[in-house]
Amino acid sequence: MSGHLTSRRPGRPAARRLRTAALGAALAAVLVPALSGCGGGGTSAAAGNATLKWTSSYFPAHWDPVVSGSGAQFRELALVYASLTRTDESGKAVPDLAESWEYNAKGDQVTFRLRPGLKFSDGEPVDAKAVKAAIERAKKQKNSALFGDLTSIESVEAKGLDAVVHLNQVDHQIPQLLGSRVLQIASPKAAASPEKLDQNPVGAGPFVVTQLIPGTKAVFKKNPDYWDAKNIHIDAVELTSAPDASTVVNGLRTGVYNFADIEPSQAEAAKKAGLDVFVQPGFNAANISLNVNKAPFDNPKVVDAVRHAVNRKEFVDKLTFGYGEETDQPFPKDYVAYDPKSENAYPYDPAKSKKLLAQAGYRPHQLKLNLVIPSEDPQAEIVQSQLAAVGIDVTIKIDKNWATPFFAKDLTFSLYSTTGRDSALQTLTAHFGPNGPLNLSSPYQPAGFEAAAAKVRRTPLDSPEYPEVLQAATRAGLESRALVFTFSQPNLIAKSPSISGLPKVPAHITWTGVTIDGR
Repeated sequence: MSGHLTSRRPGRPAARRLRTAALGAALAAVLVPALSGCGGGGTSAAAGNATLKWTSSYFPAHWDPVVSGSGAQFRELALVYASLTRTDESGKAVPDLAESWEYNAKGDQVTFRLRPGLKFSDGEPVDAKAVKAAIERAKKQKNSALFGDLTSIESVEAKGLDAVVHLNQVDHQIPQLLGSRVLQIASPKAAASPEKLDQNPVGAGPFVVTQLIPGTKAVFKKNPDYWDAKNIHIDAVELTSAPDASTVVNGLRTGVYNFADIEPSQAEAAKKAGLDVFVQPGFNAANISLNVNKAPFDNPKVVDAVRHAVNRKEFVDKLTFGYGEETDQPFPKDYVAYDPKSENAYPYDPAKSKKLLAQAGYRPHQLKLNLVIPSEDPQAEIVQSQLAAVGIDVTIKIDKNWATPFFAKDLTFSLYSTTGRDSALQTLTAHFGPNGPLNLSSPYQPAGFEAAAAKVRRTPLDSPEYPEVLQAATRAGLESRALVFTFSQPNLIAKSPSISGLPKVPAHITWTGVTIDGR
């Protein structure tokens, strides 16, 4: 997948499916030999060490970053893998494995200079050859979820520590793009066997895997060779697949875990239990997805009827427990790419919705639709109720293999949420571009979007004109008839007070400077 999709919160349904599918593997208790020369099983940290006990509802199904893609699991994969760049608290790209980068005068070539002396946990050097191999694998591997994000890259030239990225168009988004959502870099030696890498990750990140039970548990130790190891104060990590959501807060309260992602409905209980609730800023947005290549959505009046039938406030009130906000765009309102000029273009107006359906030739309740989703979801029930109120009958169909027909563009009507991207343009092209993985109506794209997106690529991120140019691309994208956005909410994390505050990096979980019990 090029972007993580979920019917409730980023990562949730995939984790549920994985939990069931992984039971056999869990019973087998497959141990992965220690990497980088660390000792045997290592099921828990040594006494006295600062250990993070993280339970996650989006435990990775795959540990090959090319396969896992840029969805919610990138947060867990970032324990093992580092990238050319990372994101700071303002959302800008800053150095990670690359200590600097520079564009040529034309803007169609960018050279990343890698930090000297770095190595992967298997001892292989972190150099430009490794960067070249990572990009080429992401572009060419058959099961890559990332190839669609790298279309601007023509080739990579390796010159020692200089990775020269040749582009087929001017694109100033590349430093943001090649961060930990799209280019988590694996050891080329380990990646020579992608199947083995998928369950035996080898990177140059802050931690090294010492044990892995597929779908259930992973244990890590601190990587002393990580370039910023001096600012990593956690000695070990025990990552587990989260149990039922209703038991997570109790597990945190009793010390089984000390860190977990939670639902908004759990936040108040977590606070009452004496836990810290960390509100992680992000780019999350939920939407209703329409296929305009299929009836009845090939009729613009039906699309507009759905747009005017949606009451976003109901989604916020019933699902976010005070943590969310209405949005009719793929961004929260305080984000640079949010376009104020497009706000409330299709206000909630059920009377107008009914009128449009009549103009499209439908009598009340004549139009019947199947809403296909991967698991039970209160969002679907709200959609069903709101459309019924204007005379559209919706039957909710659950398909556990939903992703296959969705990405094949075979579905007519669905919904999902995404975690967004560090590159705002990547978010836009994923939703509105002709090859966008999140565009159920591919190859359809709104008129003018391609030109607006190209202008964003040509505009340096530090240009005074950049916000206006970016918002114009959002405005062009929102002319699409394929998506109806509903609400946005941040990621919520409950943690023990023994864990210090986390950096507020949008959408990312960053362990730099974080301590446990003051260590």
